[in-house]
Amino acid sequence: MTRCQVVAILLLSFLPSTAAGTSLPTLVPRSTLQLGRVRFSARPVLELATRCDEACVRREAALLPQDFQEYLFYETLYANGTRTLTTVELSPGEGGTERRWPKRRTRRKRQIYGTDGRFSISGDHFLMDYPFSTTVKISTGCTGVLVSEQHVLTAAHCVHDGQDYVKGARKIKVGFLTPANGTGRPVMRWARVRRTQVPKGWIRSLNSISMDYDYALLELRRPHRRPHMELAVAPAAEEMAGKRIHFSGFDSDRPGELVYRFCGVEDETAHLIYQHCDARPGASGSGVYGKVWDPVRHKWERKVIGIFSGHQWLEVGGEQHDYNVAVRLTAPKFAQICYWIKGDYKSCQNE
Repeated sequence: MTRCQVVAILLLSFLPSTAAGTSLPTLVPRSTLQLGRVRFSARPVLELATRCDEACVRREAALLPQDFQEYLFYETLYANGTRTLTTVELSPGEGGTERRWPKRRTRRKRQIYGTDGRFSISGDHFLMDYPFSTTVKISTGCTGVLVSEQHVLTAAHCVHDGQDYVKGARKIKVGFLTPANGTGRPVMRWARVRRTQVPKGWIRSLNSISMDYDYALLELRRPHRRPHMELAVAPAAEEMAGKRIHFSGFDSDRPGELVYRFCGVEDETAHLIYQHCDARPGASGSGVYGKVWDPVRHKWERKVIGIFSGHQWLEVGGEQHDYNVAVRLTAPKFAQICYWIKGDYKSCQNE
């Protein structure tokens, strides 16, 4: 057995094997506790990088249902600096299909793979065209995606480093890149945030930091006027059109520009999507979408199925495997984000 096959078997061991078509799990809030005030002492991280080896994979495989439930507890940070912790109860019912694991190839550390495949979106018409118009900038240096009339989905590490909220998170703002109407370069118009929500699965410690729960939701003070993208539980790569993912972000090496890219899915686990889409710091938090078949509307539709997180090295048998990584929206994560948006867990059962 080759080392690559060993990697595949290890990672396959913790993929869910549930029947397709089962209902969305129910996430019910149980209690809300007032926490101490935040220090806002952490430095913003624009380029998240983690490592995972055999022990890391086996640790994930050994997790019990109550562990996942605790990871879905969440903190809410308000604009005045106060915060709360909400505990939840998660019922069974995660749907999905069994995933296969393709062959792995060894990669050196890099975020641009071969020829740079990114495209700068320019021109007033294209900037305001869907889905590019749903991409927004986070004032801490990251990217986000509009997922409702008043909510933005982004990466948790853009607001919290696992131990404390980053500097600037208290007065965090969301930027809308707006055409200059022929007067020059597009301008960024900023909107204030009312509250920020982060899962407890992310708020642990720097020593056990994991990309699995690297997502956060920002609620704007006022509704915006742009279209937003719909969310979906991430299907297996084989179930997306062309096995491709797409995302747009504000990469740091192209200041003032919106940058789009797409690529095929290389590998996937229960929580992560491994790919080689070219990206630079600043793109973290971008909404990763694919064309997903909508059985109700009977057509392929673009839906957000993950959040671009950063970089991960898989180290197995002395070999290093290098990927850019997105966090999958599993059924429990989808249920949690839906509850954050709607404020009513019952209404999320129809999603």
